[in-house]
This record gives sequence, C-alpha cells and structure tokens, in this order.
Amino acid sequence: MHFCGKIALISYIFYFDLTNYFTVKKMFYGISSLSLDSKGRITVPVKYRPLLVPNGLTYLAIVESNFGCLVMMPHNIWTERTRILLKSGTEIEKRFWIGLSDTPELDKFGRVLITPMLRSGASINKEIIMLGVGENLEIWDAKRLGRHKEIVRAKNE
Repeated sequence: MHFCGKIALISYIFYFDLTNYFTVKKMFYGISSLSLDSKGRITVPVKYRPLLVPNGLTYLAIVESNFGCLVMMPHNIWTERTRILLKSGTEIEKRFWIGLSDTPELDKFGRVLITPMLRSGASINKEIIMLGVGENLEIWDAKRLGRHKEIVRAKNE
C-alpha cells in the first residue's frame, strides 16, 4: 500500500477461510479517549486515518445510530450502504442512514466537525470514547457509554 510516500499503519486481522487459506481483512478496532474542542471537532487518532480516508480522500460519513452513539465510516462504505437502502431499505433505515447523517471532511490536522444536531442526537458532550468495531468507528459520550455497558451487562447476568 502506498500513501504519498508515507508508511500507512492499518490494522489487519487474519482469519481462516477454507477456500483461500488465510485472508487479510482491514478493520477498525480498539478504544480511544478523545475530547470535543470548542468548535465541536474531534481529532481522529492517527491509527484510524488511512482506513477512514483512504488514497488521499478527505471525506467520511457520520451517522446517528439507534444504539445511542454516532457511527463514523469511510465515505465509500456509507455511499454503498445508502445506494442499497434507496433501492430496498425501510423508511426507518433510510431515516437513520441518509437523513441522520453528515459527510464532513477530515482536515489536514486529522480533525472532523461533528454537527450540533448529530452531537445532540447521541448526547455527546466534551469527553468522548471512540471504539473501533470492524468496518466502523463508534463515537460515544463517555458517560453514556458507561451507562450503556451497565445495561448490557445487567441483561447478560
């Protein structure tokens, strides 16, 4: 992989595939603690940037989820999903994936603006937790994620 002469650090997971033996799959994983700045921006961790905005692209997508967080993904993944939803999605799916979304630009410092409407929908305040969950990144208000984890753990007991 070549990114403007710089080495890209992208997370890879190896999994066993009976037809091809080993296959490499790019994915987001891990947890990061971030802060919202006074303009409503977050700085995306360096380790996620090459996969989030590949090949010198600068746009990405942010969608409000029905889990209480925001979902950040590469623009091409969002475009592919919305194209499918426009053909065969439900009104609820279209509302979340198209209506409750934004396609901001990642600036040269790795910052991205989260609009006030999206922040409000996910109750995002100053302290944020970013989780890598496969094809997407989840953006949580730190306190809301703590409550969400308590609820999930209580249901599993």
